[in-house]
Amino acid sequence: MSEAGSRYFGATVIAAEAGTRLDQWLTAHLPELSRTRVRKVIDQGMATVDGRAAKAAHRLRAGEAVAAEIPPLPPEEMAAEAIPLRIVFEDEHVLVVDKDAGMVTHPGAGQPTGTLAAAALAHAPGMAGVGGPRRPGIVHRLDKGTSGLIVLAKTQRAYDALTAQLSRRSVTRRYLCLVHGVPRAPSGVIDQPIGRDPRSRVRMAVMPPGKGKRAVTRFRVLERFAGAAFVECRLETGRTHQIRVHLASVGHPLIGDETYAGRARDRHADPDLRALVSGLGGVALHAAGLAFVHPETEEPCEFSSPLPNRIEGVLCHLRNHSG
Repeated sequence: MSEAGSRYFGATVIAAEAGTRLDQWLTAHLPELSRTRVRKVIDQGMATVDGRAAKAAHRLRAGEAVAAEIPPLPPEEMAAEAIPLRIVFEDEHVLVVDKDAGMVTHPGAGQPTGTLAAAALAHAPGMAGVGGPRRPGIVHRLDKGTSGLIVLAKTQRAYDALTAQLSRRSVTRRYLCLVHGVPRAPSGVIDQPIGRDPRSRVRMAVMPPGKGKRAVTRFRVLERFAGAAFVECRLETGRTHQIRVHLASVGHPLIGDETYAGRARDRHADPDLRALVSGLGGVALHAAGLAFVHPETEEPCEFSSPLPNRIEGVLCHLRNHSG
């Protein structure tokens, strides 16, 4: 879906330009854009060569048709919005929120308002500028359709400390989810690189060796049902859509995931179950546990969030109609 206010560019590669990298070619043809912005357009799949998304390093050939969608620049500052938040913990350094499914973490394409970042900024105006003007206080993110715990930094010092912990993989993030099918192994580790799907700029995908970024998900089956399972996942890395992509890659996409479930979405023969799934308001994924070291006191902090009613209803139905 194109973003309102986007403009479009298209041209054909001439013989003298053959062999030029796509990012260099676009930078030369769009001098009003910075190299960083050109690279972002490419990385988001908004530049195509002969109709297919291409990498920045793609070497162009004479006669190839290059097209690009240039989204408008976002405003430098984000407006605060007085949206209620479910606050789990707060002091002068950090804010831990239990996010509802349906709320976007920070502004992005197609979602400029109604975000967690804007709500947090209204709650704690001192967060303005912490970590960046468009993502004040945002240390990590949760997908729009995912509910649960997320920590925000209220000071730059706290932001730096928390992002360092994420880099060291010392932040514990525990998720609960419902998946299609029943994994054969009671537990396991999915260690597969993830990158943007070359066929769709809104999807991520498991990539071939040597491509994408390393992603590691540990899972444990908590309960088995007829055609579904209740699973716990722990992240060692934090890639976009990581749990959703990893579980789908091993044949067990999340219930309610319209992006990655494919034909599995149509497996529910029970009309009551279909109604419960359609009412999830997102995917059957909940960030139930979060633990980190406090950036100032250096004391361990651990928080938990109960399974929300939207997922609990599906789980109860599966328990009552299995076996």
